[in-house]
Amino acid sequence: MATLAETVGTVETTPLVVKLPSSIVEMTDDQFFDFCQVNRDLRIERTAEGEIVIMLPAGFGSGCRNAIITEQLRAWAKRNGTGVAVDSSAGFKLPSGATRSPDAAWILKSRLKPLSIEEREKFLPLCPDFVVELRSPTDRLADLKRKLEEYIDNGARLGWLIDPPGRQVFIYRPARTVEVLDHPETVSGDPELAGFVLDLKGVLEPES
Repeated sequence: MATLAETVGTVETTPLVVKLPSSIVEMTDDQFFDFCQVNRDLRIERTAEGEIVIMLPAGFGSGCRNAIITEQLRAWAKRNGTGVAVDSSAGFKLPSGATRSPDAAWILKSRLKPLSIEEREKFLPLCPDFVVELRSPTDRLADLKRKLEEYIDNGARLGWLIDPPGRQVFIYRPARTVEVLDHPETVSGDPELAGFVLDLKGVLEPES
């Protein structure tokens, strides 16, 4: 029989959404960046409507799975040389006005070149070319699907929603029906990320 801690750990939850009253002026991009820096123990995003979304740090299992994804993406990006891969600590100011931090992302160097050093040290004012969202046992799948749709609507060319609890990967592309892979061992980034194949051992299935 599962313990109380184990049972609670599998309950889906929603992030805390903080709505500011109309009497308070919405934070500027710089103020929001500073707000996130003084609350580094929390993962904070902002919706296109200006709502502050606060999420607790990931559990150990999700952290391990995310590290596997990021390590493989960074290794491929280094070999490929056309873009830069980042982990979940990087934030992006989307064209819609939302600020999001995908679990992993990749951006073409040609899109980074026009940005100043100061811009690169804060939330990048663009949507990544490729994003990954990794579902934890407490994440609501519907919330993450909406987030992937948001990335695509804001310019992402490829997005993956990796769902370990359901053993599935959802693949998003502009103007395309979402592709669903059941129990895949790998997932390919072709043609958008030529030659990148993510080994899902340790992500969807435990490592031996």
